[in-house]
Formats: sequence, C-alpha cells, structure tokens
Amino acid sequence: MLQRTEYLKKLDGWKNEKVIKVVTGIRRCGKSTLLRQFAQRLKQNGAADENIIYLNFEEMENERLLDKNELYGYLSERLCSDATVYIFLDEIQKVNGFESVVDSLFVKENTDIYITGSNAHMLSGELATYLSGRYVEIPMLPFSFAEYSEFHGSADTDVAFSAYMRDGGFPYVSVMNAEPEKTETYLEGIYNTILVKDIEDRWLRKSGAERPASDITLLKNLSRYLAANIGSTVSGRSITGALVSSGRKVSQNTVMSYLDALTESYVFYSCERFDIAGKQLLETRGKMYIADCGLRRHIVPKHSYDIGHVLENIVFLELKRRRYSVYVGKLNKLEVDFVTEKNGEYRYWQVTASMLEEAVFEREIAPLKLIRDNYPKTVLTLDRFSIGNYDGIEVVNAVDWLLNK
Repeated sequence: MLQRTEYLKKLDGWKNEKVIKVVTGIRRCGKSTLLRQFAQRLKQNGAADENIIYLNFEEMENERLLDKNELYGYLSERLCSDATVYIFLDEIQKVNGFESVVDSLFVKENTDIYITGSNAHMLSGELATYLSGRYVEIPMLPFSFAEYSEFHGSADTDVAFSAYMRDGGFPYVSVMNAEPEKTETYLEGIYNTILVKDIEDRWLRKSGAERPASDITLLKNLSRYLAANIGSTVSGRSITGALVSSGRKVSQNTVMSYLDALTESYVFYSCERFDIAGKQLLETRGKMYIADCGLRRHIVPKHSYDIGHVLENIVFLELKRRRYSVYVGKLNKLEVDFVTEKNGEYRYWQVTASMLEEAVFEREIAPLKLIRDNYPKTVLTLDRFSIGNYDGIEVVNAVDWLLNK
C-alpha cells in the first residue's frame, strides 16, 4: 500500500487544530485509504485504539448509523474527558442531516474530526452554514505520476508515463497492474457509480423528491463530449449546440445543471479564462479537464485520443496538486495554456507533446515572449531535444517535471 505522503503531511499539519478536516475527491481516489493510513499513524504515535473511531458509511454494518440521532448517540458515548478522541467519518454525506452531528461533536472538548465526501455539494449546503470558517478542505486526486512511478518502481520513466497516460492513476488500477479487461471493468464500475449513485443522490438530496429527474443517457453523452474536448474552450451554448446537432433535444439550462453535477462529483474540473494584461478573470468560455486520464480513455472512443490534450490534462491536475490557482491565459488574440497564482506570484505555462518542428516551437514560445512582466515562463514538452532556456523561457521535459526532477 503506497503511503500518500503529501496528503498525510497535510493531515499532520492540521492534527489537533480546532477545525474539521474535510477530504474531498472523486470516488476511489484513495480517501478511505488515506484516513486509515492516518489513523494507523496516530496509533504508532501513541494514540490508544479506543480513542480512534473510524466509520465508513458505505459498509453494511453501519447502516443503522445512517440515522443522524443513532450516529450522534453512538459517537457521544465514546468521547473521553481526559484524552483526544479522533473521529473519522468516511462518505459522511450519506447520513441525512450529518451537518448537525458534526457541528455538535465539533463543540465538544477533546475531539478531532476528519470527514470525507465524494460530492462538493456537501460543502456548499448546510455544512458551510453550520461550520463557516471552522473547516479546512483537503482536495484529493488519484495518483500523480510521481506516486504512480513510485508504486510501480519502473526504471524507464518514459515507458511508465505512457502506461500512466493510458491507464490513469486510480490506486486500485495500479494494483491490478494494467490487466486490460479488469481495468475496463473497474473503470466502468466507478463511472456508473458516480453517474447513478452520486449524481442521483445529489438531486435527491437537493430536491427532496422521491426520485430525481436525472437522465443517465444525457449525462453519458455530456461526459463523453467533455472528455473528447479536454483542452478546448467550451460553454453552455457550445455544448448544447453539439448535443442538439447529434439529435438530442435539450435546453441550455438542463446542460448547465448536469454540468454542475459532473463537477460537483469531481469527475470534471473547470478552468476559467484569465486576462494576462489586466490580471483579472473573464466571464467568457473556459476549459474543462477530467479527473483521470484512464477514465477518459474508458469514456471516449479510441479515434478521439489526442496525446497533446491528454498531457495538458495531466499538467492541469498536477498544478492543482501543487496548490496553484489555475486559469487559462488570454493575451489579446493569443492563448497561454495555463496561468497559475500562488501567494500573489504568477507563472505562465505552455504544454505541447513536441517542440521539434520549428513552426510548433515558434507557436508555443510566441505568446510567452509577449508577456511583459518578469514572472517565470515555462514550456512543458515530452521531447528531450528542445529543452533549454530561450531568452528567459524555460523549456522543460514534462516527465521530469512531473517527477519533480
């Protein structure tokens, strides 16, 4: 079992702080394993077994605890007046009214609370109201390439990266060691579970209806369109037009509602446009990226593959992992793949599969040359022949960058 070191460090940094730690991310990205690893670390550092409570609400034996009153009674009986009790609540959004339980536990002495969820809606509803300013979100993604490479121990990083682009970073896919049939079945299970359970659950909880009025076929068509167009600018109007032209009658409002559902379930991430000259966000069309490239390969027919866009997707996710705010850059009529900001400092990034052709080299470098400030400018590429410094613009091998070399 690979230790998710960076995430464990984040949990360590917040341990015993009077805030609720909320780990969020797509299903099967490793949230449950992370909580178990951290609970084990607490035991190794002296915490008693009886002072660590772990509940996974997808397990049948915890079904009665899906009632908020039962859950609160179970947990409150196990609190201790002279030692910290560490409470881990996995997939807590399945408990209707969990917010009041978490809030009541939070105000008790000697509690340290960690919760996970597979839907961002839990952070935009009553939890935010109850706990405004009293929780910290720790976003989690599937394996980075550095984690994937560490898990497999491959000596040839370029071969390993090819496999990573194909199979993605869901931890259990790595355990299966790229057996194609098993990988496809597993990814299909994740995909269907997200569409049927997470997204329908979202509508059910949001509307209070007995059955949500969701359309799984439309969700699949929409996710297939988004996956095929990662790295391209999209809007509600353009998506609606594409679906209508394919014979699907759908309104733009419905498309936007379903798009929200896919992003709230962490299947896709939006990337807004940023005016580089004015240093401000724009309301015009942005881009969408998928949480895992293996999942994209499962969703999109093979003829739609594009190495450059897949690489761009991987770089986007890595920038998110490194806690940058990430935007699509606009400079007059030119585009910079990513503008990132952290602590008031900006960086500019171009991503391309190869810089070997002179026309491609000039096209990727051109917008960076026009940026007049002195923030770092980097081109990430898979080729190793064009790396170097060109008038202050660094051209770096993307695989080495992903491995922090």
